[in-house]
Amino acid sequence: MTASTFTSPQGRKIAYHQSEGAGPGVVFLGGFKSDMEGTKALRLAAWAERTGRSFLRFDYSGHGQSSGEFEEGTIGDWAEDAEAAIAALTTGPQILVGSSMGGWIALLLARRAAARVAALVTIAAAPDFTEDSMWARFSETQKAELARAGQLALPSDYGEPYIITQRLIEDGRAHLVLRTPLHLPFPTRFLQGTADEDVELAVALRLLEHASGPDMRLTLVDGADHRFSDETCLSLIERTIEEVIARINE
Repeated sequence: MTASTFTSPQGRKIAYHQSEGAGPGVVFLGGFKSDMEGTKALRLAAWAERTGRSFLRFDYSGHGQSSGEFEEGTIGDWAEDAEAAIAALTTGPQILVGSSMGGWIALLLARRAAARVAALVTIAAAPDFTEDSMWARFSETQKAELARAGQLALPSDYGEPYIITQRLIEDGRAHLVLRTPLHLPFPTRFLQGTADEDVELAVALRLLEHASGPDMRLTLVDGADHRFSDETCLSLIERTIEEVIARINE
């Protein structure tokens, strides 16, 4: 299927796929340098079609089929893209499903516009990763290279190296969510694998401890890695979304 597009208020061309159905709809927020054609996004698209649920998946700018270059983007830019997609393409509160960086984006949206969030499900959420998982682990040599060249190439297990820019790091500091109060006043479910080498278990525990809300749960899957994409994990994501839908309808 050919993706549809819309232009965000910032002038970025955002590609998306959307299926109509019952509300509240589900919005999938992908990870760092991933796109809306990934395993989890496609699995949820099929689930939504099967269950008759409204569903939206899209590519942040610099990702997939959307405009821009990845190296030009930041957390703030991608949060703007997500906020614009929800505003332009959906009606009423939505269930946000955020994977890895998408979990951070979902938390930013929950803080900015809680009225548009019906429930929140995160998968290996990576809040504040530019500061805690990147900058904090850079050597003095890497920090000097970043300051000198404005960017740094990091190896990736998922393909070509990540180009990390000084702008990404600095912008990330303006969007941290684990340093200030984070209230989540809706059903919230955090999913985390114990064998995740990209987002440590301590991050999930810190998020659960830091956030406040009337209905928050953390589910750990023994042996699951960061992809969280085998049949057991994919089925758990589906069941978790169905659980928060039931909670919304109580």
